[in-house]
Amino acid sequence: MNHPISLEQVRTLPQLLAWRVATTPDGEAYREFDATRRAWVSTTWSQAAQRIARWRAALLAQPLPVGARVAILLPNSLDAVCMDQAVLSLGCVPVPMHDLDNPGSIAYILADCEASLLIVNKPEQWDAIRGTGGAWPSLTRVVLRRGESAAADGRVQTLHAWLQAGELARPVAEGREPGPDHLAAVVYTSGTTGRPKGVMLTHDNVVANVKATLERVPAFPADRFLSFLPLSHTLERTAGYYLPMAAGACVAFARSVAQLGEDLNTQQPTVLISVPRIYERIYGRIQQALAGSAMRQRLFGQAQAVGWRRFRRRQGLPLAAEDARVPAWRDALAWPLLQRLVARPLLAQFGGRIRVAISGGAPLSAAMARCFLGLGLPIVQGYGLTETSPVAAANGLDDNDPQTVGRPLKGTEIRLGENAEIQIRGPSVMRGYWKRPEDTAQVLSDDGWYRTGDQGVFEHGRLRIQGRLKEIIVTSMGEKVSPADLGLYILADSLFGQAWVVGEGRPFIAAFVVLDRDAWTALARHSGWRAGEDGSDDALLARSDVREALLARIRAATSGFPHYAQPRAVWPTLTPWTPDNSLLTPTLKLKRNNLAAYFQNEMERIYRR
Repeated sequence: MNHPISLEQVRTLPQLLAWRVATTPDGEAYREFDATRRAWVSTTWSQAAQRIARWRAALLAQPLPVGARVAILLPNSLDAVCMDQAVLSLGCVPVPMHDLDNPGSIAYILADCEASLLIVNKPEQWDAIRGTGGAWPSLTRVVLRRGESAAADGRVQTLHAWLQAGELARPVAEGREPGPDHLAAVVYTSGTTGRPKGVMLTHDNVVANVKATLERVPAFPADRFLSFLPLSHTLERTAGYYLPMAAGACVAFARSVAQLGEDLNTQQPTVLISVPRIYERIYGRIQQALAGSAMRQRLFGQAQAVGWRRFRRRQGLPLAAEDARVPAWRDALAWPLLQRLVARPLLAQFGGRIRVAISGGAPLSAAMARCFLGLGLPIVQGYGLTETSPVAAANGLDDNDPQTVGRPLKGTEIRLGENAEIQIRGPSVMRGYWKRPEDTAQVLSDDGWYRTGDQGVFEHGRLRIQGRLKEIIVTSMGEKVSPADLGLYILADSLFGQAWVVGEGRPFIAAFVVLDRDAWTALARHSGWRAGEDGSDDALLARSDVREALLARIRAATSGFPHYAQPRAVWPTLTPWTPDNSLLTPTLKLKRNNLAAYFQNEMERIYRR
């Protein structure tokens, strides 16, 4: 079949969809679970295009001006794709939001981006958002994907009625096709401040990133992706949504993270895009299964060691001295049995067909990299930020050093500035932050270099991340949290005299707090809490009901932050941190390394859950 353009000539996301539909109209595009039929339902590219056209007509019936922002608060689904593609095709700007985010954070984003339309999954979500008291003068329509709202609000319309209105109006669109320099999304990300910032990404940014990522980690029409990271996450948006479109691959939408294991088993994806937290969960289950059996532990350790040596030899990576003493022929003899007894059962937990597993958003620990790569799960790590659309560097299947994040993508320049700061320039670098020219000027130079705030070093052409110049926590889910800002909000409650926020590389944020003794005494008396028999408060502070009450106070104090930034565990104490006990500097700033060492055991207890 002859096509008017090739993939190389595609410059916008609507062009990408049109090219894909023309190229493989009958290819499987999407799969999702139909709860009514209790079955997975497939959609071809041509069927998806027809459905998107219906959503496009409904948007045209509004009508919305070119460049209008449309907020999308939906779980990963074909409906989310339809809204996104319909918005893009009319030159409007999607604002993807996390379906599980708290109402306060969503309300702030709606106001900041001046959204003209919002689509939400359930009426309860809109009721909670409306309950924050926001005005949103630009918001003229709220579409409910499921159910109906009991509140009287002329802006609210069910999805069925909204789509039907578009069919009746039959509007015509002229001159709405976006250009490469037009905005393809405003994606909100938390930076060094408590309030999220809107990253402006153009069609050129995203399409260039898709093409460059495909060159490093190819995908094919026979591939199947399993989509479970939220589409508000730029890694999922680019690599798990637009990239499969370019490759002609199928995307199956997972039902939920809780059902991920079952979905992996039934859908058997060949490509998995994840943050380290998912690998951590499976690694944790493996460790639990090994507990209590010395024989299983030895067998697992042997399989991991043999597989790790085989992986490093294939990649041309140096071996540790003790590994180098083991001849390759011995590992080759041992591997078939170890593969059958250990490796295959592990890979079966991922569906058994994984061709490439992409880990991004946060570093994958060395222990997990050794475990999964050694046992045959082909994990490749990369590096990037929302501001770079997001991938800037990545390993490849045949050029994979897990101690690094790989080489810069084609067309992307990476240099190390002052203090070894990683700086990036290329077609995928954002236009800037929405309505924040000062913040944009701080990170984006006149000649296009984006200052990441991360530190790195190049080793044999590959980039290794060393840390961050700014004190930002990156959880194992890849979410960025400012501990200083979070601490200030916690201390706004007079019960807390000092606060230290942790969560680097962990699945959630936790808070260590020093309670104000007088406020604590009053709270304990009011709540009917009594100290232990020895008269101390230690046993009382260790009680689960007491900690839940303290955590509720902390969550109330931090309710304006995104859900992922709100602490989910607290460790209270009445012993102040001072310069005398080396937990504060002479200027009364937190010594975070000292605090980490001081509370090491307590921190492990919190996260062991």
